[in-house]
Amino acid sequence: MFTERFARSLMVISVLGAMPLLGCGADAAHEPDTGVAATARAAASGTVPAPTPGAAVTATPGAPVQVPAANKARFPAPADVDNRMFPLVSGTQLVYRGKIIEGGVSTPHSVVFTVTDLTKVVDGVRTVVAWDRDFLDGQLQEQELAFFAQDDTGNVWNFGEYPEEYESGKFAGAPSTWIKGRRGAYGGIHMLARPRAGAKYVEGLVPAIEFDDLSRVSRTGQMTCVLSGCFRHVLVVDETSPNDPASGHQIKYYAPNIGLIRVGARGGDSQEFLGLAAVRHLGPPAMAGVRESVLAMDRRAYRVSDVYRVTRPALQGHR
Repeated sequence: MFTERFARSLMVISVLGAMPLLGCGADAAHEPDTGVAATARAAASGTVPAPTPGAAVTATPGAPVQVPAANKARFPAPADVDNRMFPLVSGTQLVYRGKIIEGGVSTPHSVVFTVTDLTKVVDGVRTVVAWDRDFLDGQLQEQELAFFAQDDTGNVWNFGEYPEEYESGKFAGAPSTWIKGRRGAYGGIHMLARPRAGAKYVEGLVPAIEFDDLSRVSRTGQMTCVLSGCFRHVLVVDETSPNDPASGHQIKYYAPNIGLIRVGARGGDSQEFLGLAAVRHLGPPAMAGVRESVLAMDRRAYRVSDVYRVTRPALQGHR
């Protein structure tokens, strides 16, 4: 979602489906992850099966990452994403505000995320299209189309990304585009159906762009506060990238029936901090504008990226 100068990718933000608490509480503590980097390196070298959509990934505390086998039959209604910790409802637009700290300099940072009413078939699976816009000091730095699908057990999978980069407000290319099944790109799990403390899972493995995000559920049942309020029963996920150790850890906070509410950081050469600031439920006129912008990106992607050309055009509707 962000250009390579940023510490980590926020990936995608899910929708608000519950009211925040009125009170405020303590944040979850963060613990260092161990053992995951070795698993990713093994997967990249071919000694461990690479992740592909299918069965759920499960792990017990302290256990190595378990990678699922492919089984497309496990996606009977992939565009109906109702995962408790990562629901995607079309027409919901979230605004996140925070900052990027790099080289001791803090710069205002915001993200506008919209769940569209479009779907796109990727590697034979119909996915939900999400639209992300990333602003640094008020100027557009990146906008991205991201593709997600839910399997029959409730896991949400990453199927690809088309991130456009901008310089001084002008389009500068989309070199980090990846599509599951193309040039060794494997989609991974974005959110487990039943996340438990200690579970580890692969979010994706794309050797061509050195993307190999790995996640560990560090805590459950926490309480945290953001700009829009405070939330209970929060899930805390620690993300790392073995191919980019300088990026450190990105810490993500998810609330039940809401999704991602906060992003923090530990270590790394740049750090990102974001919190949910506003929620909008777009009506038909606004959604028509969203649809027009996203379909324009979808058409442009076919000219920009040969990897993208294997996909079918995005269409309105989930069926």
